[in-house]
Amino acid sequence: MPIVIPAIPWGDLLPYAIVAVTATAILLVDCFLSRAHRGWMPALALAGIAAAALAVRGTGGAPGPLMGGMVAADGFARFFHLVYLLVAALTILLSAGYLHREGLEQNEYYALILYATLGMMIMAGSLDLITIFLGLETLSISLYILAGFQRTADKSNESAIKYLLLGAFATGFFLYGVALIYGATGTTRLAGVAKALAEGGGGQGGGLLLPIGVGLLLVGLGFKVAAVPFHMWTPDVYEGAPTSVTAFMIAGTKAAAFAALLRIFFFALPSRQADWVWILAAMALLTMIVGNVAAVAQRNIKRMLAYSSIAHAGYVLVALASPQSPMAASSALFYLVVYALMNLGAFAVIIALTDRGERRLDIADFAGLGSRHPFLGVAMAIFMFSLAGFPPTAGFMGKFYIFSAAVEAGQVVLAVVGVLTSVVSVYYYLRVTVVMFMRDPVGEPAQGTATPGLALATGVTAALILYLGFFPAGWWELARRSARALLG
Repeated sequence: MPIVIPAIPWGDLLPYAIVAVTATAILLVDCFLSRAHRGWMPALALAGIAAAALAVRGTGGAPGPLMGGMVAADGFARFFHLVYLLVAALTILLSAGYLHREGLEQNEYYALILYATLGMMIMAGSLDLITIFLGLETLSISLYILAGFQRTADKSNESAIKYLLLGAFATGFFLYGVALIYGATGTTRLAGVAKALAEGGGGQGGGLLLPIGVGLLLVGLGFKVAAVPFHMWTPDVYEGAPTSVTAFMIAGTKAAAFAALLRIFFFALPSRQADWVWILAAMALLTMIVGNVAAVAQRNIKRMLAYSSIAHAGYVLVALASPQSPMAASSALFYLVVYALMNLGAFAVIIALTDRGERRLDIADFAGLGSRHPFLGVAMAIFMFSLAGFPPTAGFMGKFYIFSAAVEAGQVVLAVVGVLTSVVSVYYYLRVTVVMFMRDPVGEPAQGTATPGLALATGVTAALILYLGFFPAGWWELARRSARALLG
């Protein structure tokens, strides 16, 4: 019998191919370039990202499963692909000057950023638990290396080792969960899992295989989103990693893991909502409380934003715990975009203000920034106001949509706790703003130099935060259409 090789839909797979080829090209070309010409690698990476974004925009044909049902070509995947490419582009813009200052000008950095982006794209487009795992590992391995990229710094090495060891355990939980779900339903395809549960309630295995398997998947992905109680690695890893890498991790990794969670729970497990909604609700409750309360005590701004990122993961979990609301998935999508922009912008300002060797990371070191560097000071204030949820910023609109979805779904307690913990967050976010504009520096102030790329990244993110706050309707409609593609 002749072997039939299925046709490969290159048009729909082109965004993945462009990112992968660009990353590999950077590694190969770098081997043959003299040191004087290696500064072109960031431009090559940005060109590849732009080409991939154009390819994503051009794949708007008839959506459907590709590669035998392993990969999706729908609006949900395209939405996240554009988000990841934007995160990667902004990360590269804010990285070039930082790498030069820190003596880390190795061009494999840009290749690793692109490989990590490829892993995120695979996770968002996956329709099979196996391909979700492949995307997760592509992302994770790249991040393990990036976290330890500052090889001469003890904190960076410690960050990489902690992330590697704990990430390996999380991967083991995820894979074991995949095996148990396969045992319960006889398939790893998300559509097959949904069909088996809708028809038989337990598939072939039945019993406890399915709930334990889903719980193990939640452990693996909960680690990536830094949800309580899987959050303990976050402050140390984010503090020790190079600041540009922390910005990429804090913005991109959560979006990738939440895309996979949305696929699994909203697409594959809707018939078992009663079994998993209360678990996500409990995680959301704990994550919002722990993240915000712990952030209050931080003096290092990277650790403060690390705990802040835990709290924001709790807000997105509120949306996931409200599947009865038609707004649930779309509010999560909208908030993930806003969250990425807020954190990338904040870390761009941090990079501009820190000295070589990652010094001046205490919040007190930001004293007088508003008068010495008005552009950076105003931009940082916008990011802090948005993270706290002040109108008319995008952070306010994102929280408004999420809490509205929670109330609509009957999760009033989650909405109330979300509002109260947001009030707590006002203290530590406004503390940064007060220090910048109402405190005089003690000793020699930070120089605060922003390269053109860093200034561009800061200006773009600040402008988008304000634009999405004043005019959210267009992006909300895009998120709503993308979520509709997820729900079928």
